[in-house]
Amino acid sequence: METQEKNAAGKLVHAPGGALAVRSAALVARGLRDLARDSNWLIRKLFSGQTTNLGIGPAGQVAAISRSALFRAPRLSIYDIDNSTPAVALTVPTEPPICPPNLPGALAWQPDGKKLVAAWGGWTPKLHVFDLQTRALAGTFGDFANLPKHLAWSSDGKYFAAASSGKKALLRVWQAAPGQSIGGAPEAELGKPNCVERQTYEAEFGDEGAFGGYGSTAFSADGKWIASVVPIQGEWADDSILIADVPGMRQQNAVQAQGHISSLAWTHDAGEIVYCAAGQAYRLRVKTRESQSLAAEAELCACHPHLPVCLCYSSWLKNSATGQLFLLDLDSASVYDEHPAEGIVHLRWSADGSKAYAVSQDGLAYLYEPPLL
Repeated sequence: METQEKNAAGKLVHAPGGALAVRSAALVARGLRDLARDSNWLIRKLFSGQTTNLGIGPAGQVAAISRSALFRAPRLSIYDIDNSTPAVALTVPTEPPICPPNLPGALAWQPDGKKLVAAWGGWTPKLHVFDLQTRALAGTFGDFANLPKHLAWSSDGKYFAAASSGKKALLRVWQAAPGQSIGGAPEAELGKPNCVERQTYEAEFGDEGAFGGYGSTAFSADGKWIASVVPIQGEWADDSILIADVPGMRQQNAVQAQGHISSLAWTHDAGEIVYCAAGQAYRLRVKTRESQSLAAEAELCACHPHLPVCLCYSSWLKNSATGQLFLLDLDSASVYDEHPAEGIVHLRWSADGSKAYAVSQDGLAYLYEPPLL
């Protein structure tokens, strides 16, 4: 690599080395940290108290609605897994000073990490957009009757989806113009899909076997499709996965699973969906609509952005008193890099795929950072 160049007078001058110095410093810091540990996992405490209302951002930020030492009532705060920086509180002007505990909520980070969309039972029934650069509420959109159970962005930030449950459930998709924020009327919305049939007779079983709304939702990596869990009411009912085109959701197909589905994620090539049903991991080949059981028990999953690898979590494993985080190689269907963990409620990979994150309901964060991936 050349570090010198000739100026107009023919003399040699040193070229700036700032970028090289920054990269070298980062590598040295990483190397020193790797020498001091014998595992690819790091564990950090982010907040006290408990919450299921949290979402992990593309660079290890965590948005959580929970009680803290600063607030008696639950509040939305931003934490950082990678850096031990003070938490940042985000507020809504109309939120009450005191709220009941355990109100439902949902959060989703914009792919570039600059904005956060959130819905919570302590706010007005709208989707709230927060600007993380100004640390302020940037606006609201998407009035709803039923609070969304799951929010999702497409990987390019072009589409946003909100999925709600219940009898009046809706799956809605918004489209953003280049450089514009998500908002306004949705591009499309879907109630009960025609491709999902009731599993029992209404007169005999009431709501058993009936459409229960929408659950875990994700866009394919190419942004052409959306997949959403269709919960079916009843303890022994089998949920389905709805796959629809984006943004219109006019092309619809449904694949029935075995048991209730707790999580789903698209593979990096948009050819398969990994999902967790009744504590077992499966892979669904989208073109053939064929499902295959994987050699892993799991309740949550998150696929790597450009490798056939999936981060999984199971709260209970055979011959183990604890839950487990682990990596699943989708090519060989083998499990590796396991680590004990409890109460995990969200998983995700960093935007560049170099790290993976998991956070528990009591504020414990797990950072997976292998030497090379």
